[in-house]
Amino acid sequence: MAKEVAGLIKLQIKGGAANPSPPVGPALGSKGINIMDFCKQFNARTQEKAGKVLPVVITYFTDKSFEFVVKTPPVAIQLLEITKSKSGSAEPNRKKIAEITWDQVKAIAEDKMVDLNCFTVDAAMTMVAGTARSMGITVKGEFPGTKQ
Repeated sequence: MAKEVAGLIKLQIKGGAANPSPPVGPALGSKGINIMDFCKQFNARTQEKAGKVLPVVITYFTDKSFEFVVKTPPVAIQLLEITKSKSGSAEPNRKKIAEITWDQVKAIAEDKMVDLNCFTVDAAMTMVAGTARSMGITVKGEFPGTKQ
């Protein structure tokens, strides 16, 4: 018989660095989930992505067991890594902080494709470019994809 789902918890944790301190401990402890068990499993699964911020969706059940899905790093984090910036622009419409190419946008779009709600790489590229624009990052050149 299938387990009854009690709820979902969404967190963003650095890969290989989950520990019982906030935000992980209080979020899981209040639901009665074994915190150390989660931390060990998460750290083992994300060892190769150490240091990168990873979104994780934890599904917990009425019997206090849990499952979790680790997603790819957020687009904003990947853009900051490429541009080597600390944060986005406070005024993205006036102050631009960096420039990226469409090839870099395509690389991020292909990496993030499994988590985005679009069907083509071109659509994913426009989503990534929009995030870049809202962070004050300009995309150089013409959009290389098919025109609609």
